[in-house]
Amino acid sequence: MNRRPVPSRPIRTRAFTLVEALVSVAVIALLLGILLPGLGSSREAARTVVCLSNQRQLGHAWMMYAHDHREHAMPLAYTDERDVGSGDGIFWWGTDGAATGTIDHAAGLISPYLAGWLGERSVFECPSQPIGTYIPQGSPSIPEAERITSTYGYNGYYLTPDKTPGWSATICHQPWKRIHDIERPADLLVFADTLLVTNPARPGRSTALLDPPMLYRGYGQWEPNPHPTTAFRHGVTPAARPGYTGNAAAAMADGSARTHAAQPDWILQPSHRVGSVGTSNEPAYIPDWKRWR
Repeated sequence: MNRRPVPSRPIRTRAFTLVEALVSVAVIALLLGILLPGLGSSREAARTVVCLSNQRQLGHAWMMYAHDHREHAMPLAYTDERDVGSGDGIFWWGTDGAATGTIDHAAGLISPYLAGWLGERSVFECPSQPIGTYIPQGSPSIPEAERITSTYGYNGYYLTPDKTPGWSATICHQPWKRIHDIERPADLLVFADTLLVTNPARPGRSTALLDPPMLYRGYGQWEPNPHPTTAFRHGVTPAARPGYTGNAAAAMADGSARTHAAQPDWILQPSHRVGSVGTSNEPAYIPDWKRWR
């Protein structure tokens, strides 16, 4: 007995209605709005970890330099003619190219103790202040793209006053520190995130100097620093609470590295979140400042 084939029924697919499509888009947008700030915070947290690792390496290299030089702190720079003749200035990070037209990080005072280079994603660059977000320091005769030095500053003002360009004429008579002379090493900044802001409407300039909130005038007198250089550039994301002013990463004289959360009265340049750790020179910058004469 033959059976008739049963005709197959066409399969009907149900399409999205316009209302359902709009609801789906709205849900996706809501989820992205919830997730993206969290992703931004995670990325910034990762950048902070990398910055702390960089500064910990700088701090350890700084200690190794001292151990090889009878405990003397590393100079911030040799720029006087009696030190370099007619050659380039030699900074802790490298040479400035003033005479040769070429920046050379391998000639930096810290280079024998630290594997690194000057450039993007190097140990000398804070990942929260990448190349292109600041005006690079260095000799104006060098193309800006080649003037990559460091976005970290060194506390030469306290550690090596005679070898701190820009300030040495005023403070050169202060003693060059040995690491065992440092008061409260756990609180003293050796390296930190830095940026020099002279015009709030323009990008800041990278600087190798970690300047204090108060500058020495001589004869025991001090005055406020109008251009401090500590940059509180970490931790500010879309998810940050209103009024949050950021963190500055720093290497301390005891070998540790940590962040310092800014208080509102610490910030002198709100547009760039630049100021000082505290409003006094002690203990973070110059522990013995009240005894300077």
